[in-house]
Amino acid sequence: MKPYKIIPALVFTILFIFACDTKKQNQITNSSDYNKYLNIEGNKSLDFAKKEIDFWQKKYDAAPNQDTYLGLMASHYATVFEYTGDIENLYKTEELLTKVNVDNNYSRVSNLRSLGRNYISQHRFKEALVLANKALAIGEGLKESQKLLFDVQMELGNYSEALANLNAIKDMNDFDYLIRLAKWNDHIGDLDTAISFMEKARDIAEKEDNKTLKIWSYSNLGDFYGHAGRLQESYDNYLKTLEIDPNYSYALKGIAWIVFSHERNTKEANRIVEAIELTHNTPDFYLLKSEIAEFEGNEREALVNKNAYFAMLEKNNYGAMYNKYNTLIYADSKETASKALEIAKIEVDHRPTPDSYNLLAWSYLNMGDNKKALEIVNKHVVGKTYEPNVQYHLAMIYKSNNEMNKVAPIKKELLSSIYELGPNMEEKIKQL
Repeated sequence: MKPYKIIPALVFTILFIFACDTKKQNQITNSSDYNKYLNIEGNKSLDFAKKEIDFWQKKYDAAPNQDTYLGLMASHYATVFEYTGDIENLYKTEELLTKVNVDNNYSRVSNLRSLGRNYISQHRFKEALVLANKALAIGEGLKESQKLLFDVQMELGNYSEALANLNAIKDMNDFDYLIRLAKWNDHIGDLDTAISFMEKARDIAEKEDNKTLKIWSYSNLGDFYGHAGRLQESYDNYLKTLEIDPNYSYALKGIAWIVFSHERNTKEANRIVEAIELTHNTPDFYLLKSEIAEFEGNEREALVNKNAYFAMLEKNNYGAMYNKYNTLIYADSKETASKALEIAKIEVDHRPTPDSYNLLAWSYLNMGDNKKALEIVNKHVVGKTYEPNVQYHLAMIYKSNNEMNKVAPIKKELLSSIYELGPNMEEKIKQL
């Protein structure tokens, strides 16, 4: 063989080796780490909750004046909801807690707070605030009521009130304070500080060897590390969560996102998601599968999953829980942009946060009213939130109003946030 004929083969070999090395560098996950969590038979925590519900129901039937039994059943129905995603269990929890509160004339702070947290799960934030304030007024267990008030005020966008309640419970040795301090710092855009406080909370959970707190801190650190681009640590924390609770589907979903968004392995991401759906079936998984199909270029499959999402919403009453998703989906099409606007207005009324105003502005932009969109973001969004999806909408609104000098710095920031936004956003960001 003449020397010049060797060159193409040599170049191909070098490129092949380079490609393999790049793929290896991108690889964070290993299916052998999590395969054992994909098809687990049974769920001890779920089985226990169901047995407890049956036990306390019989006790209550025999002594219907004992409303303590209702509270115990409510907590176990909440556990069933957490593991299955079946919305009826969340409503059953509400029904029982409402009865307990009515029977006690809304006088017991623990019952008030429990119902308030149920309302938060349902995105009924204003009603949760009423209950939190009732609990605060009674005065018993003041710090616990202030923790609830912080949570509710953050959801409602009442940030000065939230901070006041956070300062009122200050205790650097308290897990509950630290996780809220982490949330506050994440809200103001200081992710590194947020992570440091979440790590301190984790240390407390480990020192106390508290299973529930360890699950909470590991899974949330998985999220925070992901936002910071520390993907190996994110993955490791999701695995640590699953080691404690093999049925904790939230951690598996986090791993699926790493596989999809970072490694771009759509087949494996789908395999994980479909395994989760067997035991924890909620509408958002259809949207994730639609996103994966879109990245594969399979428009038909993307539409099938989007339709399945809406079919599930129609079959079950999720209230306002999926309003954000619905707004973003409807805003994507000129034909349904008016629907997006209707829902966005409801969201602003329910929770006037920068994120809700972002949905409103985005809806106006997609209806062709770029001036209105700019007016809204300038008043309610700019400098008030640092979420990448909001920043993308902000850049698009600036671009539509020919304020290109404001687009460039956002674009630079967004290019470092593609993991969080998802691979489908990469080309859109490059076109800003």
